Amino acid sequence: MGQEPRTLPPSPNWYCSRCSDAVPGGLFGFAARTSVFLVRVGPGADAIPGTPPFRVIGELVGHTEKVSGFTFCHHPGQYNLCATSSDDGTVKIWDVGTKTVVTEHALHQHTISALHWSPRVKDLIVSGDEKGVVFCYWLNRNDSQHLFIEPRTIFCLTCSPHHEDLVAIGYKDGIVVIIDISKKGEVMHRLRGHDDEIHSIAWCPLSGEDCLSINQEENSEEPEMPNGKVITQTPVTKGCYLATGSKDQTIRIWSCSRGRGVMTLKLPFLKRRGGGVDPTVKERLWLTLHWPKDQPTQLVSSCFGGELLLWDLTQSWRRKYTLFSGSSEGQNHSRIVFNLCPLQTEDDKQLLLSISMDRDVKCWDMATLECCWSLPSLGGFAYSLAFSPVDTGCLAIGVGDGMIRVWNTLSIKNNYDVKHFWQGVKSKVTALCWHPTKEGCLAFGTDDGKVGLYDTYSNKPPQISSTYHKKTVYSLAWGPPVPAMALGEGDRPSLTLYSCGGEGIVLQHNPWKLSGEAFDINKLIRDTNSIKYKLPVHTEISWKADGKIMALGNEDGSIEIFKLPNLKLICSIQQHHKLVNTISWHHEHGSQPELSYLMASGSNNAVIYVHNLQTVLESNPESPVTITEPYRTLSGHTAKITSLAWSPHHDGRLVSASYDGTAQVWDTLQEEPLCNFRGHRGRLLCVVWSPLDPDCIYSGADDFCVYKWLTSMQEHSRPPQGKKSIELEKKRLSQPKPKPKKKKKPTLRVPVRQELCDGNEEESVKESLGPVENGVSDQETEEEAREPEPPCGVTAAVSKEPVICTPAALGFEKSKSTINNKVTLLKKEVPKEKPEALIKKRKARSMLPLSTSLDHRSKEELHQDCLVLATAKHSRAGPNEDVSTDLEERFHLGLFTDRATLYRMIEVEGKSHLENGHPELFHQLMLWKGDLKGVLQTAAERGELTDNLVAMAPVAGYHVWVWAVEAFAKQLCFQDQYVKAASHLLSIHKVYEAVELLKSNHFYREAIAIAKARLRPEDPIIKDLYLSWGAILEKDGHYALAAKCYLGATSAYDAAKVLAKKGDVASLRTAAELASIVGENELSASLALRCAQELLLARNWVGAQEALQLHTSLKGQRLVFCLLELLSKHLEEKQLSEGKSSFSSYNDWPTDSEGSFVERVTAVWKSTFGLDSPEQYQAAFQQLQNIKYPSATSNTPSKQLLLHICHDLTLAVLSQEAGSWDAAVEGLLRAVIRSYDSGNFTIMQEVHSAFLLQGCDHLRDKLGDHQSPTTPAFKSLKAFFIYGCLYEFWWSLSGPCPESSVWLRAAHRSKTSTEQSQEVDSVSPEETDPKPSQPEPSRTPELDVRLSEEGEQMQNACKELLSEKHAGLQNAQRTVAEVQETLAEMIRQHQKSQLCKSTANGPDKNEPEQEGQSLSHPQNQCKEEKNEPVSLPELTKRLTEANERIAKLPESIKTWPFPDVLECCLILLHIGSQCPSFVTQEMQQQAQEFLQKYGNTKVYKRHYQTLYT
Repeated sequence: MGQEPRTLPPSPNWYCSRCSDAVPGGLFGFAARTSVFLVRVGPGADAIPGTPPFRVIGELVGHTEKVSGFTFCHHPGQYNLCATSSDDGTVKIWDVGTKTVVTEHALHQHTISALHWSPRVKDLIVSGDEKGVVFCYWLNRNDSQHLFIEPRTIFCLTCSPHHEDLVAIGYKDGIVVIIDISKKGEVMHRLRGHDDEIHSIAWCPLSGEDCLSINQEENSEEPEMPNGKVITQTPVTKGCYLATGSKDQTIRIWSCSRGRGVMTLKLPFLKRRGGGVDPTVKERLWLTLHWPKDQPTQLVSSCFGGELLLWDLTQSWRRKYTLFSGSSEGQNHSRIVFNLCPLQTEDDKQLLLSISMDRDVKCWDMATLECCWSLPSLGGFAYSLAFSPVDTGCLAIGVGDGMIRVWNTLSIKNNYDVKHFWQGVKSKVTALCWHPTKEGCLAFGTDDGKVGLYDTYSNKPPQISSTYHKKTVYSLAWGPPVPAMALGEGDRPSLTLYSCGGEGIVLQHNPWKLSGEAFDINKLIRDTNSIKYKLPVHTEISWKADGKIMALGNEDGSIEIFKLPNLKLICSIQQHHKLVNTISWHHEHGSQPELSYLMASGSNNAVIYVHNLQTVLESNPESPVTITEPYRTLSGHTAKITSLAWSPHHDGRLVSASYDGTAQVWDTLQEEPLCNFRGHRGRLLCVVWSPLDPDCIYSGADDFCVYKWLTSMQEHSRPPQGKKSIELEKKRLSQPKPKPKKKKKPTLRVPVRQELCDGNEEESVKESLGPVENGVSDQETEEEAREPEPPCGVTAAVSKEPVICTPAALGFEKSKSTINNKVTLLKKEVPKEKPEALIKKRKARSMLPLSTSLDHRSKEELHQDCLVLATAKHSRAGPNEDVSTDLEERFHLGLFTDRATLYRMIEVEGKSHLENGHPELFHQLMLWKGDLKGVLQTAAERGELTDNLVAMAPVAGYHVWVWAVEAFAKQLCFQDQYVKAASHLLSIHKVYEAVELLKSNHFYREAIAIAKARLRPEDPIIKDLYLSWGAILEKDGHYALAAKCYLGATSAYDAAKVLAKKGDVASLRTAAELASIVGENELSASLALRCAQELLLARNWVGAQEALQLHTSLKGQRLVFCLLELLSKHLEEKQLSEGKSSFSSYNDWPTDSEGSFVERVTAVWKSTFGLDSPEQYQAAFQQLQNIKYPSATSNTPSKQLLLHICHDLTLAVLSQEAGSWDAAVEGLLRAVIRSYDSGNFTIMQEVHSAFLLQGCDHLRDKLGDHQSPTTPAFKSLKAFFIYGCLYEFWWSLSGPCPESSVWLRAAHRSKTSTEQSQEVDSVSPEETDPKPSQPEPSRTPELDVRLSEEGEQMQNACKELLSEKHAGLQNAQRTVAEVQETLAEMIRQHQKSQLCKSTANGPDKNEPEQEGQSLSHPQNQCKEEKNEPVSLPELTKRLTEANERIAKLPESIKTWPFPDVLECCLILLHIGSQCPSFVTQEMQQQAQEFLQKYGNTKVYKRHYQTLYT
């Protein structure tokens, strides 16, 4: 048993690239929270022989935030110097001999993340921060240099051991750079390869690159040099290896001479052996490295689960490594390792020290790779200490990191023989208690109210009680079972476990059956002692050693003493006036047995009281005794008392732990302070006396430390007072300062940046590790220490600075009340409770504001309230008038008296709410009163019904509810909230009403949704909704949505029709497709055709064909469109206006330009449409022949005219190919007549040239029989052909002219030859007055020869045109037309005269336009008739005669139109006048006769006279 102090230090900080270091001679330091702990290793540790040679020798205290970096100076003679960096923004240089700061700088503006003392320059310290800024600081000359290399987060940096100016920096994103600080941080190499955080950089201990025979790594990237230039090889950059470890699970070896990687080592996945962690938990990797000085071909690295690996670098082609501690089970770390530090002891042993997330510092012998020793540490507050009464020397420690430690303090081989227990804990351990007789049975309680039993001799998880406390467990005690415990029949345990929780309840747990419900002893106390009043809130429980007496400490400061078996109350101690934290009974085995009646207690007051209960207990009073005077008073502490322990070796000697940061040993009998321990830097939470060493005491505090100290070695005898107390407070204040809880971004190295001193715990929470050592945030534990709590007593008065005594800090101490003159917290707080308390929420409006305000009046008024209330409640004869008056005035007392008074109070409060404009609060009060129906009626009348009121209406009955919903729906309609109103109607199953409401207000979409969801699919109202909405949408132009409605109503035909209504191509196509889908084939075909016609207008031939493809019934139309496209293309090639277009999208059809037009058409039909046989042609003909287009006029658009003509031509070609020449002739004739009627001479001539290139003779041959029914059609076709040729011949006489000319459209305004003859006048006015005597200047002999030949042909052909029968028919038709026109004009004149009579101011309207104004004949005729009025009988006579003439003519003459015979006569006469030799005299005479005989209309007479005058 060692007679020397020992320290169980805080855990080293996590996620720091360099927070531990060691120097030759055996000095090791590691950063823990805000300080650095120093450990002497080796012979200099003065360890007891046989125990591990190390000792914690001190602490560097000065930083106020977490220490993030620690490095020793490695220059001989300066091993006593070291540097630290901290989140407080400073870098401090220390002398470890004096443990004082030599100097410091605060150059960094951001969190410092890396630090290194140059191994080449004695006074150079290099540091980097999370924004990428590097500072070089020269200690001796107090000079610094600012370098900003890259705007990246620095993770680690290491100075070169071979060149004083080179520094390697690793960044968060995996980049590594080597800079030269003598060149202002110029980048010498940028090493790319890692793709995640760089955790460690190690330089090869030997310069040059001869130590490793390795080739350059394949696929490694070329070095990226600044400015794109490769630096020449200099001694600076030449010859050195660099190793880097990254989160990407690889180690890379780099060559500085080449600036690239030469080796990559991938971490192996190892089976974890004997680790005390849950193997299913995935934890973060940290890859740290150490390159041994004396073994340059070997490299030490950490691995996934805490293992250490020794890599053999000589065999680069395969991974070869040796596992540390390969032969021993459980010697490795169980969690990831953060730092590796080599250390050479005074006896030249080569050691390696590692720090890990498992909170152990381990020392390894590099010669054997075995673990020499481990130093355990604490990751949270030390809340509780307990020595086992059975296994002497076993100290259990309850820690805020979620783990229980059991320290075998008597171990001879290991000063720190500590076992960890974490399974089933999962939160801060705030209370511990060993079973008095059962070996290894340890009870524990946690801050989340859990109570459990651990068997420390097995690896089994603990048993957990099924009954939890609502708040933190403050204390545990073993004691005899009380009778009321439901244990059933048979044996029962001799001892049960009692637990006291923060909610003030003491529970009794059956250790044999923890799954059963625990018993609340308050029930037994109340029954046994017939207590009617409220029991106090319990905060502490303690059993007298003999197990017959139980003491309970309470929140109000009282202590109650109960006696078994039924917990009869013996006495009550009214000494403390603040929450009782600790009670301790004196042991029984001293020299004075009567001392076992001594009971010491401590509270949130700083005074300890000792009571002697011998007299009271021995007298066994019938009624409880109240004690108000203590036996002894121990004064001296300046803050709350958290723990008391009697010495088992002395009589009447007590040790106390206090929030003032000290532990005090007292001689209670003499009331004398003996010694005071001031080694802690925080507030003490627990203290216990060693069961074997009278001089040895253990204490734990919120500084994460447990100290073993000796009373004989303490300098002070009493707690610090006055200035000393202030100094001690300042010492404690050097711990992290209270900060608002604000999370930093998860920057840099740690997944979540710790805002407090020790970062470990926060990460643990993130990882939710199996061992809750790291599952509970010690962070929280630390935060506990941050809540400002003024110290009590003198300190509070003297100290100007607030002292940080966070209640949270003590999970265990029961008192969290601030000892201050003004503030008194009556709650034992736990760290966890603090955050909720700090959250500020906006207060809801009070329901009873008047009563509340009356309860906050002066103390006198409140006291008077109590008296009035007591009088009213306890007046036997009922309240008298005075009391009634008082109660009326003090209406708020209705809360405590009878119902009538309460109703009066509610009435007053309700009126107040209405006056203040809060009817909803008035409604709630009425509801409380139970008058729900009245509330609903009132609210409905005022239009103030709300959702809440209606929701509560069912309480008043079904009919009231239905009525309320209907009323609310009406109210909502007035507020234009129709949808909400409908929803409420649905709640009472009024679906039709809801739908109608929505429909009538045009919420069709919502109405349909409800109807579809709630009604039968066949319900007619659904269809009606669709149709109504569709009609509205159609009216508003929303055709697509309207179509959906019609589809919903199963009216697909209407859907297609409405879609097509817009008339654009896309709509028509969609409508056609829709109609096709729903089976409306006829509609689909018509729409597809319309779509194609629209595309035709845009000259989009491809699109038109695609549209027509939708239906097989439109195949004939596809042929028409194909012919039309080829004809248009033909016209475009000839540059005719009818074919011209700015853009035409033609189909890519193969055509033979050599053949005739008809041959080209049939070739395309055959190749594209598969028309090959007469039967197919006949079928296509049948499809098209039923389609009839109206006859053309001069106003028919040219594109429409072309389509109609091509329809006729398609029929002609189909008939021709099918061998039906009769139909072919008729189709061709219809096309010619259509162009003739429209006045488009050009198209007619193109039809002639395309289809009658060789004239009409071949058709006569095909027709055969001259008596064929088609003979009149053929004659008519031939006549039109000659008619066209006649015009062409006439125009050719004037000289060279275009092949085709546009005939002025005025020419053919109607079929009447009168109008057509007018055209002759307009086309060639110069020829109406010919001068035959003047020869044509342009005529040549060759032309004369050609004309003579044409003249002969023309003369022969023109005989066909001079048909007297046709001339008579046309004359009769003109007469009929003239008479009809005259009659129409007479009617118009009559209507006009009637209108003049009926209107005073004459006619407002223009006279009706005369048809054929350009022809002038009808008007002239009318004028003549005005001059020479014609009677109606005369007109009737003329009409009858004309009709008789027409009837006498044969049908063959009347069936088909014929060119105007008189017009042909005029043209022949014109030609004869120009070239008399080309028209025979006989023909001229016949033409003149026809004109004289049939040209009785003025226009023909005028032209005839012009020729012969």
